[in-house]
Amino acid sequence: MRILLSNDDGFQAPGLIALYERLRSFADVTVIAPEHNNSAKSNSLTLNAPLYVHDAAHGPVAGFKYINGTPADCVHLALTGLLGFRPDMVVSGINNGANMGDDTIYSGTVGAAMEGFLFGIPAVAFSQVKKGWGELDAAAERAAQTVRELSAGLRPGQDPFLVNVNIPNLPAAALKRTLVTRLGRRHAAEKVFRQENPRGETMYWIGGAGVAKDGGEGTDFHATDAGHVSLTPLNVDLTQHSGLVAWRERTGLWA
Repeated sequence: MRILLSNDDGFQAPGLIALYERLRSFADVTVIAPEHNNSAKSNSLTLNAPLYVHDAAHGPVAGFKYINGTPADCVHLALTGLLGFRPDMVVSGINNGANMGDDTIYSGTVGAAMEGFLFGIPAVAFSQVKKGWGELDAAAERAAQTVRELSAGLRPGQDPFLVNVNIPNLPAAALKRTLVTRLGRRHAAEKVFRQENPRGETMYWIGGAGVAKDGGEGTDFHATDAGHVSLTPLNVDLTQHSGLVAWRERTGLWA
């Protein structure tokens, strides 16, 4: 099995290294990841500047390739010229912090996986619920197990899938079974932070994500709060299908 592995925390992130070590025990894994942290870059592609590909030569990241771009850039370049082959799966993560509910719209971790999905390749994004890499070994082992299980069902010519997985920061023995969930919803983000720089100019920092607004049973929030691993199948189609008839009737009045 050939896997393209990327992330949004950068090629030296502990989550990427831990997942690589687990995946390479049963797969041929190529790592192409951002040079620096690219959190919240979503599906952004770099179109107004050149991209450079470098080979990491030392330490646990030796053999990794890194790019001065976004997570989606990494997967896009890999699939359109760098690899020379079509991977069986695109894997992204493990992210330092949750990607649940509305987070998936902004997430660079999900963005990297989605880029693979857009190219017709099965893809999965992994995140730990809490920041700080607590119980990372257990998360990496569960992530690798999930990849093995997902790959076991792959058949030539089948439609690709895109799944988003969130793993609680718990020891392996305490992690409960994986539940298939829907995305919850968050409240509005926290207020912006204002600071003054040394030149007396006001600068702004985006506030933190809001708390769960819709975290009821069946959501990713509810599952992970109870110690379960959450797996959410995602769509890329943003069409409001339930509103198509109403909009056709509405626009018919304007014709």
